[in-house]
Amino acid sequence: MIDPIAPALDGPTLTRGNPGAMPAPLGRSGFVGPRAERTVSLALQGGGAHGAFTWGVLDALLEDGRLAFEALTGASAGAMNAVVLADGWIKGGPDGARSQLEAFWREVSLDSDLSEPQQALVSVVLQFWKHTPFGAFLNAVASPYDTNPLNINPLRRALVQTVDFEALRRADAAHVYISATNVWTGKIAVFDRPDLTPDHVMASACLPTVFQAVEIDGVPHWDGGYLGNPPLYPLYRETETPDILLIQVNPVERRTTPRTPSEIRDRLNEITFNGNLLRELRAIDYVDGLIADGILALGANRYKQIYLHRIDGTGLLDEYGASTKLKAHWPFFLRLRDAGREAGKAWLDAHFADVGVRGTLDLRAMYE
Repeated sequence: MIDPIAPALDGPTLTRGNPGAMPAPLGRSGFVGPRAERTVSLALQGGGAHGAFTWGVLDALLEDGRLAFEALTGASAGAMNAVVLADGWIKGGPDGARSQLEAFWREVSLDSDLSEPQQALVSVVLQFWKHTPFGAFLNAVASPYDTNPLNINPLRRALVQTVDFEALRRADAAHVYISATNVWTGKIAVFDRPDLTPDHVMASACLPTVFQAVEIDGVPHWDGGYLGNPPLYPLYRETETPDILLIQVNPVERRTTPRTPSEIRDRLNEITFNGNLLRELRAIDYVDGLIADGILALGANRYKQIYLHRIDGTGLLDEYGASTKLKAHWPFFLRLRDAGREAGKAWLDAHFADVGVRGTLDLRAMYE
């Protein structure tokens, strides 16, 4: 497990970059394809079924092939995407990663198990449960230990059928960091690839209102998105590349006022699962200011330039509320994947040349 405790200023800085600078030489560590020209670390946010958008972004990056990945970090659905990509790359390079991601999302979809009428029925039940007073009431008075006493989670089967965890742990490959929430301490737990088991990934995706806590070494854990969605600090403490590419699926802003109970729950979900990310970004911007003012020097105390980039679903995911994170239909996954591919290609066209030279995310606009 990665120790999250560090001095307050022991972190990165996002510098404005040097327009005349050349990107750093391509590193050979991590996942490096035959056409790779520049290196990033990937930070994959969680968001249930909306993780299919991230699948699409990753598919576009892998298809393009010009980016190498030194490390990946993720929470919840982001953790699953990270682990599946890593397993697929180990088995078959970039094409193997693309195939593995598609196989995983196909397995996760209800279509893989149920007939079309059955799938439609389950979807109706899920949406009913989400939006009706009875569903809200039962969530308030009953726990998953009552409503799901056998602790059935179809994601576990999909994960185990798709990923060879033993090979993943043994491989000499990129770091894969995933977050979970330690229920006893209330602190974030971050685990690296050599330690990962299905339990670690399931813990990262354990919504406590739906599933029983997942025990790791006897300690209960919940969804990692509560405290690190995704965690960024492993990418600036444990890697060499200055570039972090964040793939974000939870909208930061919505210019409407939630009024119905379901709208309020949806917006609260989005705010909750963005909160710690925004705090990390604020810390990055703070250290950036200290370096710009000459208070901190680059290279001292492990400080380094960090170039932060983002691909998000703004304009593409706006029509989908947080309740659709439970919508496990293959056609829905494909729509999100296609939207992700579109966003990934657009980012490559606009910003590939900036990788290794400057950051492209306006940090201050993210939290002010």
